Amino acid sequence: METPFYEAKPILEKLHNSDFEAFYVGGAVRDYLLKRQIGDIDIATSAKPDEIKQIFSKTVDVGAEHGTIIVLHNNKSFEVTTYRAETGYDDFRRPKSVSFISSLKEDLRRRDFTINAMAMDIEGTIYDYFDGRQHLKEKVIMTVDSPSERFSEDALRMLRAVRFVSQLGFTLCPETKEALKELVHLLNAISVERKTVEIEKLFQGAYYKAAIQTLIDCQVNNYLPGMAEKEHQLKILASFQLDLLTTREDLWTMITYKVEPPSVEKYLRKWKLPVKLIKIVEKNIRFLMLLKQEKSWTSLILYEAGSDCALSVERIRSVIDDPNMVNENINAVKDSLHRLPIHNKSQLDITGHELIKIMKKKPGPWVAKLISEIEKEIILDKLENERSAIKEWVLKCNQNFEQNY
Repeated sequence: METPFYEAKPILEKLHNSDFEAFYVGGAVRDYLLKRQIGDIDIATSAKPDEIKQIFSKTVDVGAEHGTIIVLHNNKSFEVTTYRAETGYDDFRRPKSVSFISSLKEDLRRRDFTINAMAMDIEGTIYDYFDGRQHLKEKVIMTVDSPSERFSEDALRMLRAVRFVSQLGFTLCPETKEALKELVHLLNAISVERKTVEIEKLFQGAYYKAAIQTLIDCQVNNYLPGMAEKEHQLKILASFQLDLLTTREDLWTMITYKVEPPSVEKYLRKWKLPVKLIKIVEKNIRFLMLLKQEKSWTSLILYEAGSDCALSVERIRSVIDDPNMVNENINAVKDSLHRLPIHNKSQLDITGHELIKIMKKKPGPWVAKLISEIEKEIILDKLENERSAIKEWVLKCNQNFEQNY
């Protein structure tokens, strides 16, 4: 059996030794059957939360009221959840009440899709009450029981469905797709943070092109921040090799650049993204626009961009213009960066304090302006980065660095 299951096996054994049922469940079982890389191992058991905590010495109580206890074993964490039934979804996301039950089948029945509603015992026997294995073969995404009920219980399942299209290369079965179209407005009840997580996974999936088309077909984009009526832009995004983008910053730069919002900052804030990421994306787009005008990198543009920004921008630009040239273009930018005489102002062979003494002026904004001019001269190979040479240039310079600039 796969190593991740082997690592969790002692937990199942301990639950069995205490006369409780225990099974591997969810995405790990699905991915095992698909021969995909297995992520987190989740365990379902007939043991109640208090009983789980009594059996295991190292636990973290993350959601006992909903039946979930984190069990720590060999420096790894495993979610162990009591069989449960859920009722009264009044916010289209969380159940109003949870009751602990004794039936594995009924526990699996509450799950979203048939391919995620399978269990496997410690010997590797699969328990499949809802034809999940058949749907894996058919490569279809189908809800457990009524799609309208499943989506009304938890509207996030609609985004998860489209995300699985991207990650697995499956299609939505007709009934599931129709229910999504009918209930897509319920996505208004889902937090932006959860939408962001799903959309990032969608764009990073191997089959994102099909997923984006499904997203458009079901009008999901109209319930995403800043994506309403952006079908054309999304289709353009789908035409690029997004798998060549290597960072979260790359991805959001590409999305924002092609969606073309009136304000980059306001658009990204709608997605509740970190301020640091927003600043990076803003800078990336600024240099993408600059390169669109200048056509090629210059030493000065490279220096002003900095290494991280320059490489990200070149990667995105290459994906847009010629994805076959990504590696070659990136290596060319790296070479150009390496040849720069300095990479930031901290490498200058003179300080602001020294410039104040040379100029015999009081500190002020003029210092930053002068340092900027010195940087430019050095980058353009008009000035050597050596203290005496810089001092001579400053004294001979006729430029007017006023104290109150």
